[in-house]
Amino acid sequence: MNKRILRILIGLTVSIMLLLVSLYGKYQAETKPKTNYIRVIEVHDGDTVSVILDDKREKVRLIGIDAPELGQRPWGQKAKRHLKELLSSSKWEVSLEFDIEKRDIHGRLLAYLWTPDKKMINLQMLKDGYAVLFTISPNIRYVDELRRAQSEARDNDLGIWGRGGLNEAPREYRKEHPRL
Repeated sequence: MNKRILRILIGLTVSIMLLLVSLYGKYQAETKPKTNYIRVIEVHDGDTVSVILDDKREKVRLIGIDAPELGQRPWGQKAKRHLKELLSSSKWEVSLEFDIEKRDIHGRLLAYLWTPDKKMINLQMLKDGYAVLFTISPNIRYVDELRRAQSEARDNDLGIWGRGGLNEAPREYRKEHPRL
């Protein structure tokens, strides 16, 4: 009889412990801070998108990169298409991470775009060879990582760094072709 009671007590103890562990896991999942993901609604070019944020349409300029302008054929269109592919693979959902300055002189939000699987889109555009490094202080939080990504793309002749790549930096192109 004592063995039977002991087995019952052990079974109850194990059951209670399993219940407590599962409740603790559920509590942890519910109290963990949630990242707010927002929907990208338009890709303007290889470094600018529009999102809906707080019920308002906002243009967002990706920090740390400068993609070829659309007039820099074919690379402007290729960069835009690549950004669309990256966003499509994240189901057009991103989180925005701001740096020191939140807006540029044109009123656009300045942000690092993160996918739900924790990939920074700004970094990926450089790594894949569809943008050049473009840092403006004080927004330099990830400058070292971005610089390494560009070096990796250049060393591997990817995208704009490969054969038939970009002839002129986007910044120089804008100087010669100002917007009216």
